Amino acid sequence: MAFARHISITGDALRRWFVAQCYDALAVGALWWAGLWYLHVPFALFWAVVAAGLQFIPHFGPVIAFFGPALTALFTDGFEGFLYVLILYGVVIVVDGLVLQPIIMRRTARVPVWASLIVPILLSLVFGFWGWLLAAPLLAVIFAYRAYAKSRAPVPVPVRRQTPPGQVITGGQLISPGGSSDEAARGGSY
Repeated sequence: MAFARHISITGDALRRWFVAQCYDALAVGALWWAGLWYLHVPFALFWAVVAAGLQFIPHFGPVIAFFGPALTALFTDGFEGFLYVLILYGVVIVVDGLVLQPIIMRRTARVPVWASLIVPILLSLVFGFWGWLLAAPLLAVIFAYRAYAKSRAPVPVPVRRQTPPGQVITGGQLISPGGSSDEAARGGSY
């Protein structure tokens, strides 16, 4: 395979991964906005936009996005408001990590749900922080190459077996193409 083809496959996979990240950021921003609006936290739309933007920072962005609304809720509603925002943060993280990201990665980057859930954990155990950080784009590239290999694989042609002459078949017996009509009369119809 030519180097340009490698660049094309990898670039397309990373583009699809980035599109998946954009969709995920929009979904997380919508979840934050709905939750903060329901909790009557001031500047809910602003904090939702900040959370959506910070979603592009893998693994640390959502943690950073929590502090703004949490402090705002703490100063306006007291400790109870802070706890509600903390619960909202937990719900957003769980829904995003276990539902939204795997589904968006499957639809956009063509990464199976099981791989989106299991591979980042395994890569973080093997390679530590860098495995955890690079798991999602690496998965997109791996499954792009897998799809390319499947598309290039030869399609197996089913082997059709022909009944050889002289074998009994339904309705009579086959005769060879050069056989006499006398054989046909003795062997039955074909």
